[in-house]
Amino acid sequence: MLASDRVNYSNVPGAGEILTPPFVEYLVALHDQFTDRVQALRAVRLAVSLSATHDGRQPAHLPPGPATKTNWQVPPVPEELRQPGIEISGPVAMTSMFINALNPMPDGTQAVGDLDDDEDSAGHSLADTVQSAINRRDALLGTLEYHDADRDRHYELWDGPIPFFMHRERGLHLNEPEFTIDGSPISATLLGTAATLFHAGRVHAEQGKGIYFYLPKTESVAEIRLYRDVFDASRELLPHLSDAVIRGIILVESLPAVWQMEEMLYELGPYAAGLNAARWDLKASLLEFVMNDPDSLWPDRFGVDVKTTPFISNIFRRLVAVCLKHGAVPIGGMATHLPNADEQVNKEAANAIRADKVWEAENGFLRGWTAHIYHQKTAADPFKELHATGWQPTEAMKEPDNFPVMIETPEGPITQEGSRRNIRTIIEYVEGWLNGRGAKGIDSLDGNSGIHPALMEDLATARISVAQTAQRVVHGAVCADTERSHDLALIKELTRSEGVDIIDRLGDNADSETKARYRESEQIVLGWIKRYTKFDFRSLGSYTRDELHRQGTSPDAF
Repeated sequence: MLASDRVNYSNVPGAGEILTPPFVEYLVALHDQFTDRVQALRAVRLAVSLSATHDGRQPAHLPPGPATKTNWQVPPVPEELRQPGIEISGPVAMTSMFINALNPMPDGTQAVGDLDDDEDSAGHSLADTVQSAINRRDALLGTLEYHDADRDRHYELWDGPIPFFMHRERGLHLNEPEFTIDGSPISATLLGTAATLFHAGRVHAEQGKGIYFYLPKTESVAEIRLYRDVFDASRELLPHLSDAVIRGIILVESLPAVWQMEEMLYELGPYAAGLNAARWDLKASLLEFVMNDPDSLWPDRFGVDVKTTPFISNIFRRLVAVCLKHGAVPIGGMATHLPNADEQVNKEAANAIRADKVWEAENGFLRGWTAHIYHQKTAADPFKELHATGWQPTEAMKEPDNFPVMIETPEGPITQEGSRRNIRTIIEYVEGWLNGRGAKGIDSLDGNSGIHPALMEDLATARISVAQTAQRVVHGAVCADTERSHDLALIKELTRSEGVDIIDRLGDNADSETKARYRESEQIVLGWIKRYTKFDFRSLGSYTRDELHRQGTSPDAF
């Protein structure tokens, strides 16, 4: 049977350009070779999670092996990946935002790299993946442009150099329901990775440029081996990749990965380039794994700062040490602050960003991420300034054993105000998701006095907010500020009151469609939190829009 006879997909804009017969043939070959492994890896993930929540067996180090006991180095890392500075991040399918990210600002400021994202800040749809493939390809060709008819504004790439690309596709836990093979949905990882290697990868190779990926949500050596084998198979299937430089940087954003990061880097073999300290998803993963442990009840997440939480600081210092030991690059976390019309708010945001990036730079990170072009110079300067002095890491910074993994409970208060902010964040985020966006500017303190810039939040923030709220319900945590115990009744009360307040503050800006989305969001939030209290950690991104609509229009989950 021909590959084209086995596939079915929604006719989204651009499908004819990207989902061509040669591409479909390549994708079906990857599907046939790897889908059973993807399914098996998902089953292992679930077993590890259930073992922690139901039996109290937490992840731990693997037995010593070549990765930890032999002297090895990753392949030479391309020079452009060794540049200090900042990577601008955003959903690559949003063409206007992508163009702005690639172009220099009026003062000449420009990121060294671009995290062109089709994962947590994207819409998790076939339409987004197809548009991402088009935009990546056209940006490399220098032909990318976009006209916003509503604003009568035209966007186009400048004719100078653009940042190097770090492609991020959806993780191994997700399918793409709008593209099926033999009636079953394709792995979103295989779809996105294949689209990038086939289309943008061809242009990268023709231009003599490397093809670089961030590998998200990985949890084991076996999962990294899958990526390595996908890259190997793609070299065999696509002639333009035979001599291409392909590299991956692993996101350390799950508790199992914390224990295995050195082995995972080793397993990536000829494609290994580095590790990334993915803070928000790591915190969410930590909460999920300790969800059922009454001795691991977290305080308000807003006060759990990497810089001042010793065990998390140690995890990321260990990450740096693993990279330095093996010649890889350590990449830091995200600055999410958004610009504000009030310059005092921008000043406070800049101070916070600089303090964060100074900490990262001084602890050995080469670069970090930023969510908005406005703050990219502030975020980049600490890395550039330190490396301009000739700074070199100490020998102690290169030894992972100096930074043993210790999973502890952060210090701080448990408050109803913290839970309220979590719930407001989730409601706002889900409303954006229902509107097709994977990232949204959110101010969980909206309406409160003081200086508090909005933050660009993606799925990771919603995930940690849900996890923390559910953990408090599971253990009936008592609020230090109100002395109330967390239960589903309190969560429902907060959800309803925050929903009303959001609509009230929007005023005339909330049309009937917006109000309907917020009502659906409240219903989805209640169900999401309840599932987490039952240790069902299914991702929001795994539901179709129809499934979410049914959740949003169903009776209360509790």
